Amino acid sequence: MKFDKLNRDFKVIVIGGSAGSFQGISRILSEVPEDFPLPIIMCLHRLKHVRNGFIEALSIKSIKKVVEPYDKEQIKKGQVYLAPANYHLSIELGHFFSLSTEEMVNNSRPSIDITMDTAAYTYKNKLISILLSGANKDGAAGMKMVKDRGGLTIVQDPSECMIDTMPSAALQITTIDYVLPINEIVDFFHTVHKMYK
Repeated sequence: MKFDKLNRDFKVIVIGGSAGSFQGISRILSEVPEDFPLPIIMCLHRLKHVRNGFIEALSIKSIKKVVEPYDKEQIKKGQVYLAPANYHLSIELGHFFSLSTEEMVNNSRPSIDITMDTAAYTYKNKLISILLSGANKDGAAGMKMVKDRGGLTIVQDPSECMIDTMPSAALQITTIDYVLPINEIVDFFHTVHKMYK
């Protein structure tokens, strides 16, 4: 099996990305089947003062509906979530979201590290974490937390990234399970879908 570390125990997928990730995430969302079973939680850097346009652009590409969660919203199977602009998005024990406007982390809010770290604490070895193209190191420490807690880690192949700082930083500080171009990350989602059907 190509993705030999994949099994039916996983409960959620978290995706982080920044500069250069929009094209990749759009491709993934355009390929994820409508009945994909796991929740997908996206923490993507975006302009904090621009409230409109980003989620609409993703929704045009996505087969599944993309929503911004509200504070204390329960995480639902099969839903695609996008961290709201200018809010940190945490995943709490009990599988619900919390939003905060605390200080920026890695000059970012939402911070990928916060989303991945809290998801790793909540889901441990039932978490799949994916880091795409980006211009700073946000997400690297989060990926390390995912790995340390037994989760599955994937980074976009740095050689394919528009800006490779983010995945390269993760590769420097932790063991990444799969280093894949976007087309193989899409294959990964199809494999997950078939496994859970």
